Amino acid sequence: CIGVGGSNLGPEMVTEALLDTQESLKIHEISSVDVNPLVNVLSSLNPETTLFVISTKTFTTAETLLNAQSAKQWLLNAAPATAVASHFVAVTVEIDAAKAFGITEENCFKIWDWVGGRFSLWSAIGLPIALAQGFDVFQALLNGAGAMDEHFKSAPLEQNIPVMLALVGVWNTTFLGMDTLAILPYDQKLHMLPAYLQQAEMESNGKSVNWQGESINYSTCPILWGQTGINGQHAFYQLLHQGTHRVPADFIISLHNNGGEKYLAHHQQLVANCFAQSQALMDGVSVESISADLKSSGLSAEEIQTLAPHKVHAGNRPSNTILMDKLDAYHLGALIALYEQKIFVQGIIWQVHSFDQWGVQLGKVVAKKVELNLAEEKATTSYDCSTNGLINCYKRSKAL
Repeated sequence: CIGVGGSNLGPEMVTEALLDTQESLKIHEISSVDVNPLVNVLSSLNPETTLFVISTKTFTTAETLLNAQSAKQWLLNAAPATAVASHFVAVTVEIDAAKAFGITEENCFKIWDWVGGRFSLWSAIGLPIALAQGFDVFQALLNGAGAMDEHFKSAPLEQNIPVMLALVGVWNTTFLGMDTLAILPYDQKLHMLPAYLQQAEMESNGKSVNWQGESINYSTCPILWGQTGINGQHAFYQLLHQGTHRVPADFIISLHNNGGEKYLAHHQQLVANCFAQSQALMDGVSVESISADLKSSGLSAEEIQTLAPHKVHAGNRPSNTILMDKLDAYHLGALIALYEQKIFVQGIIWQVHSFDQWGVQLGKVVAKKVELNLAEEKATTSYDCSTNGLINCYKRSKAL
């Protein structure tokens, strides 16, 4: 599966989350133009049994087309030109461009041109999900999202989960000045969820101009980051509890143990850690409580005075805890839709256009120009001194 951004992150995140070790179909996701992932994957494949899914709405995405061309050449090294028609399919708006690449029209899955990449996994962009899990699972994903959409549409505001999540986020970011949000899933299968939500939220609401084109003088979208919970606890939770930054957090965990009764102890420890972290962030530990504990352990007054300040946890660190009955396609669909609707609500409150991404376009435009400069032999002088220096350093390295 070759794509980038919304044409890759959503399907890969869902496929990883619903991964069944019994599945016979192996899905490989390639998004970076870094050659190493592509070469590593291709070296493990048999051309005769490999299908390439090329996902690009416009069929002009530079990274995707470069990877697709390399994959096509790899196939043609082992097969005649006619093999392209039976080993490549496309998900795109531009059928003619896909046909020019060598993909037959019957192997093109069309998507709507108004679908933004980061909200597109429900469309034909989700083809890798259906291939990996079967269409019944893909339909269950849609059903879960549909149920959350109906809830958002009809539930009273005080019981409306996306609205409440959005309001809490606006309060933390815009009013309390907390400019990051940690996404902390306590399920290894959701290890890609933080990256997926980074794109969904920051590409949507990372804006500083309102609907009227006026500069905004308040904070909008926070910086999203995160990791699976247990790993994060042994990495950055120190900062969450005692750092100078107050970081809101979304804890996400399923109540049902996918491992069955045999692994109940694993799941109970996972749940205990999740619940304990949110409680500790909220309540903290006072100097009085710490001093009493240290005194009971036999430390002197002087030792207590020295050690106690380092063990104080201020508390009052905000978090949400989102409970799923279990991690399956239906509940995953509902979870993703929950965040999508939250993004929409926050965009309305902040009065920003959530469905454009001009910041992404700028980098692409500049990259095309830089790529042309990199291919020239003469020294580059048309940019600022820093960029000129970087480009010319690359040129010197090619000459070595």
